[in-house]
Amino acid sequence: MEFCPECGTMLVLKDGALLCRRCGFTTEQQDDKSVLSVERHAKKTIAVLEGQSDTGLPTVHARCGECGNDTAYWWLRQLRSADESETRFFRCTKCGKTWREYD
Repeated sequence: MEFCPECGTMLVLKDGALLCRRCGFTTEQQDDKSVLSVERHAKKTIAVLEGQSDTGLPTVHARCGECGNDTAYWWLRQLRSADESETRFFRCTKCGKTWREYD
């Protein structure tokens, strides 16, 4: 395994030369070394959700201040520093109003 002397990224074999994918550094492969290069690409499934009928988010009983509905989607985000708790967001399943709660 060879590393780029410019940026430290692992070099890959391409067309008989060792190439850095980050900075573009190239060097010829030395004959006394064996290089095995295997690239693996995982298959990915992409789900497309249309409209607000299925957001994929969990639901909870929470009253919407806008329309009075008692069901909302919820999720967590770390918005403040790491030593503080996450912020909980809610989105009404009926009108789409979004609000947040802090702990």
